[in-house]
Amino acid sequence: MEVTLLGTGDTTGTPTPNCDCDTCTEARERGVERSRFSVHVRNERTGECLLVDASPDFRQQFLDADVALPDAILISHIHFDHLDGLGNVYRLIDDVPVYAADETDPVTDESVAGTVARKYDYLDAIDVQPCSPYESFEACGFEVTLVPVEHPPLVCYGLAIEDPDTGAKLSLSGDTNYGIDERARDILRNPDLLLADGIVPADYCEYHPYGGDHADGDGVYRTFGTKHMTIEGARRLAADLDAETHRLVHLSHYIPAEDAFDEDMAVDGETFTL
Repeated sequence: MEVTLLGTGDTTGTPTPNCDCDTCTEARERGVERSRFSVHVRNERTGECLLVDASPDFRQQFLDADVALPDAILISHIHFDHLDGLGNVYRLIDDVPVYAADETDPVTDESVAGTVARKYDYLDAIDVQPCSPYESFEACGFEVTLVPVEHPPLVCYGLAIEDPDTGAKLSLSGDTNYGIDERARDILRNPDLLLADGIVPADYCEYHPYGGDHADGDGVYRTFGTKHMTIEGARRLAADLDAETHRLVHLSHYIPAEDAFDEDMAVDGETFTL
């Protein structure tokens, strides 16, 4: 299993346009990007490639990483920074299955699969494949399992991708707070690599209208507001799940520059062989 991190940033990315904060300045000086989230997973046995989330930065990500176009795509939820790159299949890909959850979202009254089908009904290349959480399905020679996570108000899913021949396992937390239930954690547990959503340090919770949540015994918040984990929360999740290796993703430019490029904080273009 060959994993390429195409996009490792939050909704504005790093560097953020027209921003001269210390973190964006440092990113420019280092020549690194954290574009909107997307992960490319290649099955070296079959030569097939699975794309997890279709970033609005799809075109540039594939040019920069020089990886093969996907044979299948999975969409974790309907926020634009994970979905709106699907339009890039036009004239690039003739036919591609797009996997997405079939559960009806009480907020939208539509499943993720239904939203994808409705928004991209004009693209003949997209073949939406609804799938149920906790029920594994085959994609690109991998066993893939979606699990519900906590990203209110919309439904969102983490996932595990396993190679049934080699036993290699990649887990993604999805966009989530720290309150992932035990059933979902059991599916995500013991990965060779965990990609965990961590958006800002815990002390930034004082600036969020909802503060923080899921404090540890020392009062350190593991959730920023309601939707995302803090850096501390993401690292705690990696420990909880016994991840052999982890990287923090969905990182914002609000992380102080002196901390923003720590070893476990992902940047675009990182690759892993599992």
